[in-house]
Amino acid sequence: MTALPRRWLFVLTILVGSFLLFQVQPMVARMVLPKLGGAPAVWNSAMLVYQALLLGGYAYAHWLGRFTVQRQAMIHVALFLVAALWLPIGIAQIAPPGPGQEALWVPLLLLASIGPVFLVVSAQAPLMQRWFAADPRAGDPYYLYAASNLGSFVGLISYPALVEPNLPLAAQSWGWTAGYALLVLLVAASAAARWHGRAAEAASDAVSIDEPRPTWRRLLHWLFIAAVPSGLMLSTTTHLTTDIVAMPLLWVLPLGLYLLSFVIAFSTMDRLTEIITFIAPAVLLAVGGLALLSTGGGSMLIALASLLMLFVIATALHGYLYHLRPATQHLTLFYLVMSAGGVLGGLFAALFAPLIFDWVYEHPLLTLAAAMLLPLPAIFPWDKWLKLGAPTVRMAVVLLVAIAAFASWRMVGGWSGRLDDDVAIWGFGIFAIGLLVISWRWAYVTILALLMVGVGGWNTVQESFTGDRVRSYFGVYTVTNYPGQKQRRLAHGTTLHGLQRTDPAHRREPTTYYGPKSGVGLTLAQAEALAGPDAAVGIVGLGAGTLACYRRPGQRWTIFEIDPVMVDIARDPEKFTFLSDCAGDTPIVIGDARLKIAEQPAARFDVLVIDAFSSDAIPLHLLTKEAIGIYQRALKPDGILLIHISNRFFGLEPVLAEEARARGWRAAIRLDPGPVEDGIGDLTASNWVALTTTPQRMRQLTGGLRPREKAGEDGAWVPLNARAGFERWTDDYASTLPVLMWSNLIGKQKE
Repeated sequence: MTALPRRWLFVLTILVGSFLLFQVQPMVARMVLPKLGGAPAVWNSAMLVYQALLLGGYAYAHWLGRFTVQRQAMIHVALFLVAALWLPIGIAQIAPPGPGQEALWVPLLLLASIGPVFLVVSAQAPLMQRWFAADPRAGDPYYLYAASNLGSFVGLISYPALVEPNLPLAAQSWGWTAGYALLVLLVAASAAARWHGRAAEAASDAVSIDEPRPTWRRLLHWLFIAAVPSGLMLSTTTHLTTDIVAMPLLWVLPLGLYLLSFVIAFSTMDRLTEIITFIAPAVLLAVGGLALLSTGGGSMLIALASLLMLFVIATALHGYLYHLRPATQHLTLFYLVMSAGGVLGGLFAALFAPLIFDWVYEHPLLTLAAAMLLPLPAIFPWDKWLKLGAPTVRMAVVLLVAIAAFASWRMVGGWSGRLDDDVAIWGFGIFAIGLLVISWRWAYVTILALLMVGVGGWNTVQESFTGDRVRSYFGVYTVTNYPGQKQRRLAHGTTLHGLQRTDPAHRREPTTYYGPKSGVGLTLAQAEALAGPDAAVGIVGLGAGTLACYRRPGQRWTIFEIDPVMVDIARDPEKFTFLSDCAGDTPIVIGDARLKIAEQPAARFDVLVIDAFSSDAIPLHLLTKEAIGIYQRALKPDGILLIHISNRFFGLEPVLAEEARARGWRAAIRLDPGPVEDGIGDLTASNWVALTTTPQRMRQLTGGLRPREKAGEDGAWVPLNARAGFERWTDDYASTLPVLMWSNLIGKQKE
């Protein structure tokens, strides 16, 4: 057999294995949604588990390299067969987590569900490269790593684009199992290609190169260069899934770009890598300068810029890693250290940072770390153009840094986020200085830090010393006082989640999405008329506790909240008094609402309000057929289900319209325009959907539906916008692509 057919065989084996590896990641993350929901931390915890398993697979491949190819093949194929006991892919049945135990429970669940399968598949990429290099005619095996990451990239991107919209989870799982069987055959064929003849001889030839083992300093260099892009990928994911939606479509974008950077850096596209490396310092200044900005982060333009920065920085650093690669005899060690770096970055961003910081400081810290590691080619070599001596150049660089420090000081507290603002001129000045000092790393890193501080960073850091911001597994919460407006606000990420007027005469008045003319305000105000003086009301999602002031004496309320930190905020009278003023004795059930409502007695509630958002992300697992079935069981036969669907990026009316049609229910929506006439600054436009089992109940609630063109009138409920052919969301199938409002992705966002 010639070298050429062996090459395509190894390339195909690596492509198939990597494709399967990164198809299973979003698939399993999608499967786990009904158990814990889609908080950004869940995605990051999942990613950390995958990185740890990848490290285990690479360590196993490195250990296996001590044996002959024949022995390696027998062990590897045997482990493939043992891991097949975990097929088809599914979620392990383990007890749900207690409050505060999610950070440990999610990794345990994933390890129990796919650990052995993921580990053995992850090992085949470096192992196939080692087998490929066992033939002296094969050539450099490192380009196969580009093929590996290309397969991973295609696997990731095809999941939300093709697999999830077209196949239920059960079919996905069986399809993956078929792919696994194909991979076992390809691995066996690859082993056969190196079983006889030149394999042992080639191995001894490779060893005869006798390159010294890399020093500890070189190993640490590899480790940190690999860690920074991994951590940046997770910190970028946190932003996207917090402020847009927790779903594979957006979760895979940072990971996909991260993998694509490997494809470019480890391929023969040297020129492209050089171009990206050349522009990387400028991109890092332009986008990384926003890394400490804690307001305006919900802008899609900033999100897209963050993705661009991630891709550019990852490509530049991975290209640097490729430049530092060792001889083939140390191939598996190189990949092992790279994988360890990925785990290190993941541990920092997904596990340690939420415990250490009260804000997502891991993002600016990783941005600065990238500046410390990037190759820094001079964009404007002005010192050479002017033919200046070393002492003069040093003085000039110090002067430029001092000017940047002055500009940063002038920007503090004045940045509005507008590019036409006077303060923005200082920001552009700092950016220009940064371009001039790229060749001097200490100055470049200092300029980047000064730009971060000037562009909103000073305010972000100050809030950490006020005690008004707290971070939990589920997000970052900030309580801010506005004495001039007599308001106190609660933000989750960059999304307003509660507001209370602080003047005594108005502090019990519901605000934001919960005003008297909102769907929930209209419904709860009629609870006594609809269900009697002892109406039983369930509220999913506590927030600042605003809805508590709709409670009337004699009514029986229960509140469901997943995050104990949110409960502490709502119960603290120094922050918000809705609960203490209006419903201090209301029981609060801590845990995922879907799981906790399933534990409630049947036919308990007259009204059930679903208002669970993670920042502005939709609670996908709370809107499926199975979830609505749980709510139906908990509602009385004539009960009212009320669901909040206000969202910047997704139009969710077809989801609930189809659910109502399938169940034979009646549905209506209240499109509250908010403060249209009086301009009150404490009310917000909102969309609330009401679902009932009978038309009579809907008429009692709404007084009769009005045409859509009259949706903005006081108290008007209108029909939902249904969509022909829309497929019902289930735990097994739910694609968000059909309800994505593409026109809003780069439009002006709400505050």
